[in-house]
Amino acid sequence: MYKILVADDEKEIVSLLKDYFEISGYMVLTAYSGSEAVEKSALSPDIILLDINMPDGDGLSVCRRIRDFVNCPIVFLTARIEDTDKINGFAAGGDDYIIKPFSIDELGARVAAHIRRDNRSNTTANVRFFGTLTIDHSAKSVTADGQTIPLAKKEFEIIELLSVNAGQVFDKERIYEKLWGYDAEGDSSVVAEHIRRIRSKLSKYGEEYHVETVWGMGYKWVK
Repeated sequence: MYKILVADDEKEIVSLLKDYFEISGYMVLTAYSGSEAVEKSALSPDIILLDINMPDGDGLSVCRRIRDFVNCPIVFLTARIEDTDKINGFAAGGDDYIIKPFSIDELGARVAAHIRRDNRSNTTANVRFFGTLTIDHSAKSVTADGQTIPLAKKEFEIIELLSVNAGQVFDKERIYEKLWGYDAEGDSSVVAEHIRRIRSKLSKYGEEYHVETVWGMGYKWVK
């Protein structure tokens, strides 16, 4: 079953498309804002229908935000289109435009055609988005607003452990056991030093708040 993400702030359109594509055999994800579209794109849809005009940022900025991490076709929905808009959209990483109002059957045919001829990598992107921070678990990299943050292997592993379990508190001993192992030489005090270095690196991009100390208990990841 193919998965489609419909992102539009007009709830009537989202509802219409959800019903149509579910009847057509798709699994439908929905988003009503740019930030929600970014978040849902991490669920690896096979195609994204993305409204150009969003209340918290236009579809072009959303497309630029996710394009390096999402391999599927991105089709813009828009009420009008100029040549400059098309150029900007394709430059942002979009694949096609659908003009509102549209024939829903034509849209369905376009979606099916894009999926059929999509020859991008089928590798599922294992990515999480936290504001301007992006964690790519497949590439083992962290970027802030598009800039790669240099991290040592264990620093990334700590970020990965905390972010995958966002909101859950881990004490130093548990982090040490999970990432260094029971038989490792040394002790859990090394975790505090790694946390200090992680915060220092994240702070250069204004992202240090993600790693929060819960006094007397340990550390947790804040979205």
